[in-house]
Amino acid sequence: MTPEVSHDTERRTRPGKFVWFEHASNDKKKAQAFYAEVLGWKVMPWAEGAYEMILAGDAPDSMIGGYTPLPAGHARAHWISYVSVEDVDAATRAATAKGGKVLEPPHEIPNVGRTARIADPQGAELYLFRNASGDPPDSSGKEAPPARTFFWNELHTSDPAASLAFYEAVIGFQHKTMNMGPGGDYHVLESKDGTGRGGVTTHGQEAGPHWLPYVAVDDPDATVARAKRNGGKVHVEATDIPGVGRFAVIEDPTGGFLAVMKAMPPK
Repeated sequence: MTPEVSHDTERRTRPGKFVWFEHASNDKKKAQAFYAEVLGWKVMPWAEGAYEMILAGDAPDSMIGGYTPLPAGHARAHWISYVSVEDVDAATRAATAKGGKVLEPPHEIPNVGRTARIADPQGAELYLFRNASGDPPDSSGKEAPPARTFFWNELHTSDPAASLAFYEAVIGFQHKTMNMGPGGDYHVLESKDGTGRGGVTTHGQEAGPHWLPYVAVDDPDATVARAKRNGGKVHVEATDIPGVGRFAVIEDPTGGFLAVMKAMPPK
């Protein structure tokens, strides 16, 4: 599950890369307090305090996401991701043509980039995004993902075949299918250059079709224990995936689902 990466260090658009993650709720302070204790995340105001960013470290360049109010039509807190595309408007038209819904039409974020929020035909939501300054390069791939950072994104859906076709048309993903035995098929999403970006599975439907972000941690068991102590729920206790790593799925006190994992170093 560790992404395969190239050695390209240039900042440019990298279609298919998940580049930003937002926690949407009506109680961001509760979410911030939880993740500070459980993952060690910090908060930094941006745009004169109108938006608060998540920092994985101490420096501003360690920002990995942000906190935002619940959008209209949502009653439950959730995580939503931004995926890089070459052309937001074209990808939005493709989403509509393939049976998806446009929840926020393409628009500019001043000095940041262009984005649109869509839902696939099964209802899972994400943002299409083109960064005005290009996407950051991928890691070297020689080590496990840095702790406290997002490194994988998993689509939990009732119809993997339809979802794979949709995201191939909209984002340009290609995929490889792995038979996980009793766990069924797992589909690995890749950019056109073969870089691993995420997965598709039928598991984890208690929250309906959704994207589940993964955060790298040094100790999944200790992370689960901290989540429980700080008012979170555990939907999957710390569990080994042979050849991949040890992971768990937690729910924060506002209702957002997140996976944590200590991935095995790349071979």
